[in-house]
Amino acid sequence: MATNYYIELLNTFPPRPIIAVATLLRTFLAVCFACCRRCLCPNLCGDGHNSKAELIATQNRINSILDQPTLAQVDRDYLKVLGMLIYDYEETHEPIPTLQGINLLKALIEEAQLEPKDLAPILESETIALEILNHQREISDRQADELAAFFHVSPQLLRSVKP
Repeated sequence: MATNYYIELLNTFPPRPIIAVATLLRTFLAVCFACCRRCLCPNLCGDGHNSKAELIATQNRINSILDQPTLAQVDRDYLKVLGMLIYDYEETHEPIPTLQGINLLKALIEEAQLEPKDLAPILESETIALEILNHQREISDRQADELAAFFHVSPQLLRSVKP
């Protein structure tokens, strides 16, 4: 029976809510509780704080489900819930930093596996490229426009960040 399978999964590895997913999980558990008359996930109603250990445990649970030779629909549904938990955790606890200006230029150069000399045609010389990369010179508006066209990003992202 599918309900028993969910109960077994939740008892084996009880998920805890991470902000936006809490409502979805509470609804799911309310249905299960109405059916079974017992709390399947006592940690769900806690303070909502989650740890890196819980993230790793959730990822391990996902891996164990994916290692099965075939996935039933209940497995797919459970994977969706666990995936939402991980997504919300990472959005809350591991934000991606916003790169701008020279730091973005450095990242773009590294990603494209370029050297400062490769930017000489755009920045007029390798010396100017090195000065910019060493924060000794600002990126001009013209340079930002040309670098943006070269790397296919918005010129605004390459303009110097003013406090």
